Amino acid sequence: MSLLGLIFISVLQFEGISGEVKYLYSRAGHDATLSCGRASSSDPTCSHVDWFFDRDQTQSVTEVSGGKVKLDSVRAVRLSLDTSCSLIIKNITAEDAGRYSCRQGNNPHTDISTYLSVLTISPSPPDADPKRDAEVTLECSLFRHIHLHHCPQISIRWMDETRTVLLGEGEGYKFHGQKNCVSSLTVKRQSGHNRRYTCQVVDKKNNVEIEADYTPVFTGDHQSDTPGPDSTNVPLSSIMSTLRVAGLILMIVITVLVIRGTRSRKPPDDDNVCVDGDEVSYENDEARPARLD
Repeated sequence: MSLLGLIFISVLQFEGISGEVKYLYSRAGHDATLSCGRASSSDPTCSHVDWFFDRDQTQSVTEVSGGKVKLDSVRAVRLSLDTSCSLIIKNITAEDAGRYSCRQGNNPHTDISTYLSVLTISPSPPDADPKRDAEVTLECSLFRHIHLHHCPQISIRWMDETRTVLLGEGEGYKFHGQKNCVSSLTVKRQSGHNRRYTCQVVDKKNNVEIEADYTPVFTGDHQSDTPGPDSTNVPLSSIMSTLRVAGLILMIVITVLVIRGTRSRKPPDDDNVCVDGDEVSYENDEARPARLD
């Protein structure tokens, strides 16, 4: 056999052993579709397709067997297959992060594996409440398969509404750095304005893999601690009271104008009328002295 033929066979064997590996990122609460590759079009029921899940390669769980979702799966109600046998996961959670393997037939060497990483943003500690507190610490976490090891430093970053990367400490925020796959940022209420913060996951070339937004809603008594000239700080109740008073004043003015208009159109008290051509005039004799013949 020629050398070229041996190389070709070796490549085929290597691909068959390694299978296909994909990497997918998703945000918590979203849906994801994991491809099973080129599923057989002659099997619309996916009866020859199985899906497996594991987090650390120590224990694999069967999620789909013979094209049917396993009812004993903890995520059974959120799983389904489409017509191409791809696995659809609804309302993703951090617990869904891991490796999903699609197997067609009985050959495990041709499995198509997808490493699903899930990005979440949440207050820390969990009972922190921006509606109650003047500041809150946000944690951006990337959950993924243990085989992918640690997240490189500065691979998870924070940005404000202007797309400026937040580092160190600045106006209204303090960046606490990144520990493994968790990045922390403390944000404060700023003149009643609820700002939006974005957490990004980037690769070694600074390309964005996935991002998620979070807007802490600061309300309550803290909202009026430092009133400013900004009209957005005026309470709604004050605005409504002003509108009521203005409406009442307007009604009084209209009433006065109507009364005055009615009085101006009232005819004189004198009944004497002089007609001169087409003009009509009224004469008042009350102040005229009586004539003596």
